[in-house]
Amino acid sequence: MDLGNSGMEHGRIGSLLGGFLAIYVLEHKLGIVCDSSTAFTLKNGNKRSPDVSFVAKERLKGLKRPPRGFFQGSPDLAVEILSPNNTVEELHEKIVEYFENDTRLVWVIHPDEKYLLVYHSPKPDRFLRPQDRLDGEVVVPGFSMAVAELFEEWDF
Repeated sequence: MDLGNSGMEHGRIGSLLGGFLAIYVLEHKLGIVCDSSTAFTLKNGNKRSPDVSFVAKERLKGLKRPPRGFFQGSPDLAVEILSPNNTVEELHEKIVEYFENDTRLVWVIHPDEKYLLVYHSPKPDRFLRPQDRLDGEVVVPGFSMAVAELFEEWDF
């Protein structure tokens, strides 16, 4: 399980993306969005807590509320926000585990460099800059937002 605290920028990006995603998912009744305090129990027994996660309603059939304990399996969408203390090896290990456990989409956000990587397998296949749009594809159909919104400076 991922332990430890992250900085304010990390938390803000997670809250912002999680908030936009949660509102969209709720309005369209697509499933549920969870924050970084949610752990998923993988097939090998490891527990992973993505910064933001989405589980499609098809995988929640028969439930009226989220399980109180850990979710068995991985999310359909896992979002990881890089922190200065993350290593490439740790990140790669997480991504491999997500896909071995039926995750369909992973977004990795690089706050310092202001870009985002999109994964459909353990190798990234899209590189998004602030001028691009983030797309939920078939995993979160219709969801879209400007990548720039994740990195914008405050105007207050």
